[in-house]
Amino acid sequence: MTDPGREDDWRTRLRATGRRLTPQRELVLRAVDELRHATPDEVLAHVRRDSASLNISTVYRTLELLESLGLVRHAHLTDRAPTYHAIDLSGRHEHFHLVCRGCGDVISVDAEEIEDLATRLREERGFRVDTGHLTVFGWCGDCEAPEQVERPTTAP
Repeated sequence: MTDPGREDDWRTRLRATGRRLTPQRELVLRAVDELRHATPDEVLAHVRRDSASLNISTVYRTLELLESLGLVRHAHLTDRAPTYHAIDLSGRHEHFHLVCRGCGDVISVDAEEIEDLATRLREERGFRVDTGHLTVFGWCGDCEAPEQVERPTTAP
């Protein structure tokens, strides 16, 4: 269940841009908030429980608008459609994702955990990391990473 305070934050953000929290936008936002990391198809399946009239193009347009307003963010957690998650408007939970190639588990990690690396990249290379869009693929503690295949070396 979505926190009523979050819905007030959504309304405030939308009103500040001259928009309102329409029933369709509210359904999509609630679905993204409740599902945590959901593809547009998963969002559609979730909202169809309450509104059979919503279609996939409405979901895509709504997600695009909500992302432009800073209410949701997308990430590429698979080689398929992007997934969306709601933004913590307090700014307290900027995070990146770890995705296990073995089991597909998605782990959200606070951005502070790579702050030193991000600072070093900015200072040494002039590169600013978009932490919220960062996804690191690997293997979780429960899955075994495959052995690295040694590449043959060529003699000089």
